Amino acid sequence: MADLHPADAVLNMPGGMYSHGVAKLAAIEAARGSFAEAAKRVNALTGAGVGYRQVLELAVDAAADIDAFYDALVPAPCTTQTLQVLSVDGKGVVIRPEALREATAKAAAAKGGNKLDKRLSSGEKNGRKRMATLGTVYDAEPAVRGIDDVIADPDRAGGEVDPERRKGPKARSKWLCGSVNDTAAEVVAAVFDQAEHRDPEHARTWVVLVDGAPHQIDLINEQAAARGIGVHIVIDIIHVLEYLWGAAHALHATGDKTIEAWVARVGRTILAGGAVQAAEQIREAATAAGIAVGNNKGIDDAVAYLTNKAAYLRYDTALAAGWPIATGIIEGACRHLVKDRLDITGARWGLAGAEAVLKLRALRSNGDFDAYWTWHEEQEFTRNHQARYRLTA
Repeated sequence: MADLHPADAVLNMPGGMYSHGVAKLAAIEAARGSFAEAAKRVNALTGAGVGYRQVLELAVDAAADIDAFYDALVPAPCTTQTLQVLSVDGKGVVIRPEALREATAKAAAAKGGNKLDKRLSSGEKNGRKRMATLGTVYDAEPAVRGIDDVIADPDRAGGEVDPERRKGPKARSKWLCGSVNDTAAEVVAAVFDQAEHRDPEHARTWVVLVDGAPHQIDLINEQAAARGIGVHIVIDIIHVLEYLWGAAHALHATGDKTIEAWVARVGRTILAGGAVQAAEQIREAATAAGIAVGNNKGIDDAVAYLTNKAAYLRYDTALAAGWPIATGIIEGACRHLVKDRLDITGARWGLAGAEAVLKLRALRSNGDFDAYWTWHEEQEFTRNHQARYRLTA
């Protein structure tokens, strides 16, 4: 039998050769920058002689209890009038070949034919990325707004003063999560788990913000139906406006100053709940310009998008109810959690390292790192010491 060391239990000595203090510093630095730079920083501050590989392993171990920590966390109290906002998005991470998802690996292996040796052929993709799915849940008090608060009227008389714009709902108690290992379905389920943890009675209004990806919308509807929850799906207004700009450039000459006013008018129509009407306006303008159906991608895409997504473009309802209509928080998370660290030049990730860094960055972004580390050390004590002793009443 292995020896027991009661004094080690009193001091909560770790199972490995590095102290909890060194492990904590390695986790912070690994989430902040490259593993090589993290090792340099840890050694400069501690003289511990930690290597690149050890920093990676310490980061993986440090992230082991994050999911359980959030499962045990008591949510902040809210009234039934407080909105519960959910959002999901995805971002590709360059992964080493052995860590690619099966479908991606098969697609990359199947490429052949006239493939070039030194660079990608026309239309060829790298087949080297694995999709990281991110999710967020946050609370927000409703903030009623109107169309003028989002897009100013371009036809307002020159002497009129624009009304002061009211601000949208402000996020609080924000929770972010992300995973490279889990599928999109599993991350969406985790987002709904967190939302139910906050609102087990389903008494609050649930608003789900998306960028319009059909796969995401399908997963959200599946989770809502399985749990018996009524959710309001709203597509990000910025994505919609990008489609309008695509159509606008097809309908206006380069340098035409009226293009901004045209986008504003059509955008205001959509904000008023007239997505289908806006699609008809674009098609009529294309016909008047002599552009037939199928002859311009920008116009065809905009018309199809507004028509097919009309059920999720009811901004008139959203603004009147005080709901948010933009995915800025999850878009910012994709940049901060993934692009700023996992997408650094030359990075090629193993699955365990990418998963750990993504979870640690989300934890720090939530502002929960210190609370988590105290909890993590308690779990380490249970695993390394308490579980090895026979407890008697």
